[in-house]
Amino acid sequence: MRACLAARSHSGRLRQPRAGRPRGAGESRMIKKLLLTVFALACGIALLIAFLLWRQGLAAGDPTFFEDEILVFEAADAQQAPLPGGIVFTGSSSIRFWRSLTADMSPLRVLQRGFGGAHMEHVVHNIRRIIIPYAPRAVVVFVGGNDLGSGKSADDLIDDFKEFVDIVQTELPQVDVWLISMKPSPLRWEKWPEMIKVDAALESMAQENPRIFFVPTGRTLLDEGGTPGDFYIFDGLHLNQDGYDRWTELLRPRLLESYGPFPPGSSS
Repeated sequence: MRACLAARSHSGRLRQPRAGRPRGAGESRMIKKLLLTVFALACGIALLIAFLLWRQGLAAGDPTFFEDEILVFEAADAQQAPLPGGIVFTGSSSIRFWRSLTADMSPLRVLQRGFGGAHMEHVVHNIRRIIIPYAPRAVVVFVGGNDLGSGKSADDLIDDFKEFVDIVQTELPQVDVWLISMKPSPLRWEKWPEMIKVDAALESMAQENPRIFFVPTGRTLLDEGGTPGDFYIFDGLHLNQDGYDRWTELLRPRLLESYGPFPPGSSS
């Protein structure tokens, strides 16, 4: 090694070390970039959540707010009418974003009709367009978080649920209605006491009517400490796949027990 160094020095090719920046300068720059990226991401998420909440507030009191999405459903139905006798899932974005719904409920035949950030008033307003025409054997509904989040009272929401059930049972008296309980999300954790009140009313409706079923999914989304578990995406409002798995574990066996598999092309 000494000989090699001596030879390199003799030939003039041995380079002297250059003075450079302190060793930690590059690391410091990287940390600053990382912090700026995290800050920008946090700001983006905060703005997105603020936009969603603002839009949900606009939707309150306007039953036609999600008309564009209803028209998309009707256009799809015109292209290929769904078979009667399936199970319609309707409600807010938690139903709309349930991308694994068909696989999760297999072999049951389901139709996904969740839309926007719907309130129950929007579901009621569109019931004769996205539920009644399908002549389903059952309707599964999850809605209500946006109602409470926009300032509606638990009592108002309960009244809207009753109106929904009344319409279904008047126009489709042989159809069962499955009510998925409220969702204890981190973003709306302060609304949990009101959600518990709504759930109690929905459970009471189910006890009084053999065509109504209450699915107590809400408490399965709490951790051991009784607070929202790790079942939500970045916005603290919508379920991740683990959250949907919890819903599936509770709901699918009950639907299978009640209706069994649908033979291909069956209308009942």
